[in-house]
Amino acid sequence: MVSLQTSSTFFSCSCSSIRTINAAIHVPKLPRVPYLVPQPPKISKQLVQKLNRSIDTTQLDNNNFLKTQTHDVLYKPKNESTVTIQLYAILEAVADRVEMHNNVCEQRNNWNTLLLNSINMITLTATTMVGVAAATNEVAAPLLPLKLSSALLFSAATGMLLIMNKIQPSQLAEEQRNATRLFKQLQAQIQTTIAVGNATEKDVKCAMEKVLALDKAYPLPLLGAMLEKYPAKFEPAVWWPSNQFQKKNGGKGKSKKMEENNGWSKELEMEMREVVEVVKRKDIEDYERLGNIAMKVNKSLAIAGPLMTGIAAIGCGFIGNGSSFAALVTLMAGSLGAAINTFEHGGQVGMVFEMYRNSAGFFNMVEASIESTLEEDHLEKRENGELFEMKMALQLGRSVSQLRELASKSSSYRMEGIHIDEFASKLF
Repeated sequence: MVSLQTSSTFFSCSCSSIRTINAAIHVPKLPRVPYLVPQPPKISKQLVQKLNRSIDTTQLDNNNFLKTQTHDVLYKPKNESTVTIQLYAILEAVADRVEMHNNVCEQRNNWNTLLLNSINMITLTATTMVGVAAATNEVAAPLLPLKLSSALLFSAATGMLLIMNKIQPSQLAEEQRNATRLFKQLQAQIQTTIAVGNATEKDVKCAMEKVLALDKAYPLPLLGAMLEKYPAKFEPAVWWPSNQFQKKNGGKGKSKKMEENNGWSKELEMEMREVVEVVKRKDIEDYERLGNIAMKVNKSLAIAGPLMTGIAAIGCGFIGNGSSFAALVTLMAGSLGAAINTFEHGGQVGMVFEMYRNSAGFFNMVEASIESTLEEDHLEKRENGELFEMKMALQLGRSVSQLRELASKSSSYRMEGIHIDEFASKLF
């Protein structure tokens, strides 16, 4: 009985606790709040027609705009677009030329090194064999292999020297270096023309002529197109088109004022004329003189080297006949042949000659550029005077103020009858 009462009491307590919890989590219902849904506005037929007309007008304007833009792209700037494409095509060809001349330069520089070392080794080996044969006091039969071997080696060295002196690998390599530099310069000029814009057919024609002129001035093949390595007369290199600096009819009867017209003034013209005089009297004359000396030295060495090895090859046949004079001559000729070859190709005399030829050509180009500019009557057709002065100063390795000082110094010296002792260029 007691347990039942306890159970009933516990059950009743549990039920009451459950009811209490249910009452605690009960959420009362919220009252409904009425809201209004906005109704779409009534659109009249007139409004619909008006909207349709405006949409048609907008579409028509867009179509006209697209047609106008398409016409401008396809027809109006067609000439400009073609010119730009042509310039890009020339630019690609110029970039390819740069790579080709650079590769050929490395190849011909390797030729010079390998041929020089090979010929010297052959010559010195043959000379050593001659010395051994001369020092051996034996009968003629044992000396025959040494005599024949040394004669063959001297003959091979003579033939290789004749070929090497004919092509002058060091001079060929210098030609390709100059061509690489000038093609890179042309590449930068074309890129500037494209970047500035407003390119014309004249720019395309000028770029093409410059490419062809460079190809002619610095040919890649050896057979049939190689430049003469021993010309009868020293001539500066010419790598610009023949019509680039054509002289205009002018210089007389100018009616236009020269004061600050397109950057030009009388003072600037006088300055440029004095610079040309200095270039003619000092730079061009000096490099032509040095070029002639280098050409003569190169010719003499090209003859002396094979001559010495040829004498040594002939002298090998007279060794061992009881005469030491033949052995002495052979030894001296072989040693001199190796020394001359080392001085000529190790010292790269052909490269020095080509360097002088290219430098003289550069000064001729500066002279032609200034003279052709000054002979143009119409100042608006000239390049801007201040820009032209700055370019000339940079090409000669000077600042604008230094160029003006040089011109004033040249003018004062010329009035006093004194030859100026300063060169126009500070680069070479």
